[in-house]
Amino acid sequence: MPGTLLIAGVDEVGRGPLAGPVVAAAVILDPARPIPGLADSKQLSPVRRERLALDIRAHALAWALGRAEVAEIDRLNIFQASLLAMRRAVEALSVTPDRVLVDGKHCPPLACPCTAIVKGDASVPVIGAASILAKVARDAELCELHERYPHYGFARHKGYPTAAHRETLRRFGPCPEHRRSFAPVAAALQAALVGERA
Repeated sequence: MPGTLLIAGVDEVGRGPLAGPVVAAAVILDPARPIPGLADSKQLSPVRRERLALDIRAHALAWALGRAEVAEIDRLNIFQASLLAMRRAVEALSVTPDRVLVDGKHCPPLACPCTAIVKGDASVPVIGAASILAKVARDAELCELHERYPHYGFARHKGYPTAAHRETLRRFGPCPEHRRSFAPVAAALQAALVGERA
């Protein structure tokens, strides 16, 4: 669209969990096709998120996902892995944005201008759209992970450190999708090694 600045919103999901990847989304909305109800994904019900995700994928000018795997999180640290996932999402867009708006305090290294906006997912619709796509994608992936490792309860807590998740971690030790660099996982791993030696 000549004369229209292409603004991409970017957000990531999965910094806090003990397992699974960090997933980011980048979205360029179409000003001619507004999507009502965009908001911070955490404030929306799962059903509402799913519906909005369908609308975003159908009506956005462009959207893409980026990710950093568990091995990258453990190697880089979660902060750097989150920036990497966001950069990958922007670089995967089929349209190059003129400017990027990112939720939070830090911008990933990008070829175009970038602005970080604290709580942007709640105040900037295009960032809200990105948060919805990232959340829906990561939740679906954790539900698939649940099929492979059912006793951890990933479908319920999505890898976050709930009391139930910590308890299964203590009982069964970590699975390959747990982040070894996170303290509760490292402690469970250490306990399992001590148990083996005993």
